Amino acid sequence: MFELFVYGLVLGGIIALGAVGLTLVYGIVRLANFAHGDLMTAGAYVALFMVTDLLAWIGVPDTIFFPLSFGLRMVIAFPVSMFLVGIVAIVVDRILYRKLRDKKSNAVIMAMSSLGAAFILRMIILILWGADSLFYRPGVLRPAIDLPLNIKIRPDQVFILVAVIVLIVTLHLFLKNSKMGKAMRATADNTDLALVSGINTERIIIWTWGIGGALAAAGGILYGIDVQLHPYMGWNFLIPIFAATILGTIGNMYGALVGGFVIGVAQQMSTAFLMPTYKPAVAFVIMILILLIRPKGIFGGSS
Repeated sequence: MFELFVYGLVLGGIIALGAVGLTLVYGIVRLANFAHGDLMTAGAYVALFMVTDLLAWIGVPDTIFFPLSFGLRMVIAFPVSMFLVGIVAIVVDRILYRKLRDKKSNAVIMAMSSLGAAFILRMIILILWGADSLFYRPGVLRPAIDLPLNIKIRPDQVFILVAVIVLIVTLHLFLKNSKMGKAMRATADNTDLALVSGINTERIIIWTWGIGGALAAAGGILYGIDVQLHPYMGWNFLIPIFAATILGTIGNMYGALVGGFVIGVAQQMSTAFLMPTYKPAVAFVIMILILLIRPKGIFGGSS
């Protein structure tokens, strides 16, 4: 059980990155973005292209940072993929969501448009890479570290937890101390007041999509490092991400972080009693219970 708890923290960190990006977008744009999971997939596959094709063509050495399963190529591909997927998220907003916002489309229309964007992203990935499961570095031995309480954890999983912490702390410092971060918080609190105060809300929206897309890409890459890549991986993360966002209170970044770890641990712990294929159902049950018992989430006010 202790080992499952640790694995749950690893999975929860990946879910948390997706949930934080999702809740940032909702907090400012007021959009339940069903394409967010497929942005995770896009990030993982962009990194795959860079690691196996582009950087190999350029001549970057394929060294491994033992005991990790990856090396210099992934170190380069990670931030570049985050940046590129952030650009993709911004482009989708400019082409699709902005036009709908200008037309004052309701929440249902916006949500359905994001679902359509999710299908488009997934089909592009299927066309380019096919439906098979892929690995960043197939055939590499990934030894586990023995910890007390019969816990075994791979160095890659330790890296995932460290990467999640670094990304969340960086985002916290950005939102807390930078001028843009403060403007984003003000816009999330009251968009109309922020606009009257002279804040360029369209610029804030662009930054929000960029950051949300980058965090989604990071989550997808980390999951690919831990397990494998598959075109439906992001879609499978959608329910856990929404569950984490709702659990931690929609629009609350820190709540999404806590919710991500709670959902991840719950999913992994459930495998002691249920088949692993039921893990998405566990997240769905938690989401339903929260909606019934505390609709505003654990960090929201009394319902």
